[in-house]
Amino acid sequence: MATTTKTAAGAAEAAPAAIDTAPKPSRAYLTATVDEDSGEVAETSRFRYLPGHPRQVRFDAKAGQFNIGGTVPLGNSLEFVPLAWRIFSDNILNMGRKTWAELFFIDEKGAVCAVLFHGYSVENLYRLIEPLFYDDLTLADVKVKVTPEKKQTTKEGKTATYYIAGFSYSKADPAEVQALREFAEDFAIWREETYTGLADLKTCHAYAVPQADEQPAQLEAAEAAPATAE
Repeated sequence: MATTTKTAAGAAEAAPAAIDTAPKPSRAYLTATVDEDSGEVAETSRFRYLPGHPRQVRFDAKAGQFNIGGTVPLGNSLEFVPLAWRIFSDNILNMGRKTWAELFFIDEKGAVCAVLFHGYSVENLYRLIEPLFYDDLTLADVKVKVTPEKKQTTKEGKTATYYIAGFSYSKADPAEVQALREFAEDFAIWREETYTGLADLKTCHAYAVPQADEQPAQLEAAEAAPATAE
């Protein structure tokens, strides 16, 4: 709200609005700061990413819980705006050939993360993709929430409990969507550990594996623009 000043006659006048002199970053995922001594503008990334090596978020289908690297608990739900994804069939992680969904996102600390789902969880993801498609949207346009769905199976008189991932979505912040889109344009989003070059690709978005001669440049760019968040 504009402030007011009093004239000699006592009438109120609107004070001039403050002029925003803050530098504008060249990309939506960057922040721009000015060196007070030199006047030079420096840009830093809000996101942290070592190309090909995102933070590993795991879905424990036995417990219905998420964790980081199998050790740091994240609770029983996960919510994010997808940065990139692919649905594919491949033999990865010594688990035989399966159909997988690999989703990449930015966590609350600004780190690029990757999470894998397979089996019935992938079918549930397709059930989310379909209505989005007919609304002229993709996973990159919404905030996805992943929650475990409890299942039971009986074999030889013994009942076992397991979980599959269920997916729902809500409206995403357009500014966040734009920042993620531009980041994916500037960096190859992939995970070296799950890439074999032999996958049968079903669908993907913003997933890209750099050529061998491009990888050093990707690493150099990541090191030159460290994230501000810790």
